[in-house]
Amino acid sequence: MTYFLKETQSIKEAVTFINAIDVNKFSRLISRIIQKLHLKGERTFSDEEEEKLQAALSLDKQALNLVLETAAFILEQAVYHNVKPASLQQQLEAVHLNPDKAEVFSQTWAAAGPELVEKLKQNTFAPKKLEYVGWQLNLQMAQSSQARLKSPSAVLQLGLRNEDSEVQENVFVDFNHQELLDFYNKLEIVQGQLDTLT
Repeated sequence: MTYFLKETQSIKEAVTFINAIDVNKFSRLISRIIQKLHLKGERTFSDEEEEKLQAALSLDKQALNLVLETAAFILEQAVYHNVKPASLQQQLEAVHLNPDKAEVFSQTWAAAGPELVEKLKQNTFAPKKLEYVGWQLNLQMAQSSQARLKSPSAVLQLGLRNEDSEVQENVFVDFNHQELLDFYNKLEIVQGQLDTLT
C-alpha cells in the first residue's frame, strides 16, 4: 500500500488536537467538511460558526484552523489517490490518530466519498480551462557549414479561457523531440490518475 499521508510536524499537531475532540462532535465536523469540500472559494464555516466551534471543541483559532485544514487535506488526498475506506483508516492510525477518530474518517468517506468524487469531477480547480489545442511542426534547416544538421520542433497552441470570460488566451509552447517526449510521459501519468477516478 502506498502511503499518501506523511507524519509532518503540522500533521502531528493536528492529530494531537483531533484526538482530544469528543468523537460525536468530530463526526459532525467531518460530515460538514466533506459536504462543503467541493465548493470552490467557499469556506466550510462562517466566522460566527468558527467562534462557536472554538468554544465547543475547546480550541483556539489557530488550533481550529489547523484541524479544519488538516481534515480537508486528508479528504482531498483520499479523493486524489482514490483510497478505499479501510486503507484510509489504516493510514490515519499509522500517523497516530485514535482508532475511533480514524473510523469516523473511514465511515464518512465510505458514505460520502463517491458523491464527493462525482462533484469534484464537475469542478475546474485551475483558474483557466483548456478550450483548444492546435499544433504545427517546424524544421529548421542547417547552415551551409553544417549541411546535415536539422532541428525539428513541435509548436503546441493552447487556447485557454477563464470560467467567467469569453476571451480565449492563446499560449504557444515550443518543444524539441526530448521535451515533447517528457511532456507526453507526464500526460500519460495524469491520464492514469484520471482513469482511476472514473
